[in-house]
Amino acid sequence: MAKVVVRSQEGLRQEIAEGRHRLMADEPVESGGADAGLDPYALLLAALGACTSMTLRLYARRKGWPLEEVTVELEHAKVHAQDCAECEGEAGRIDRIRRRIRVRGPLDAVQVARLAEIARRCPVHKTLLAGVRVADDVALG
Repeated sequence: MAKVVVRSQEGLRQEIAEGRHRLMADEPVESGGADAGLDPYALLLAALGACTSMTLRLYARRKGWPLEEVTVELEHAKVHAQDCAECEGEAGRIDRIRRRIRVRGPLDAVQVARLAEIARRCPVHKTLLAGVRVADDVALG
């Protein structure tokens, strides 16, 4: 189980700690932050992109495929959910993540197609699609 601790700093800056690793998060200046780190949605996209790339690298390694590099470009937007009966949320808007995956190496078309299928099996992707329940415990101190 991953345990991440986030501590507020000056302004909107946040120190993120997981074991011996440290990151900073912040909001852009136009949103009231100091732009000292990635914003929360960028961190979410980074998690999905890293997991996608790692999943493809592990799969290719196990198969002995000549995958040399994976590049994952991600964009997040809130879009209108017109004509969507099961869509919930504020004013008919839903979150959409666009993920573009580029693989490099002497792979054939069958291998590239299989990697596209495997990308949808990345654990973070599966978690996002399944939905997340957050159990809050707020205390003084």
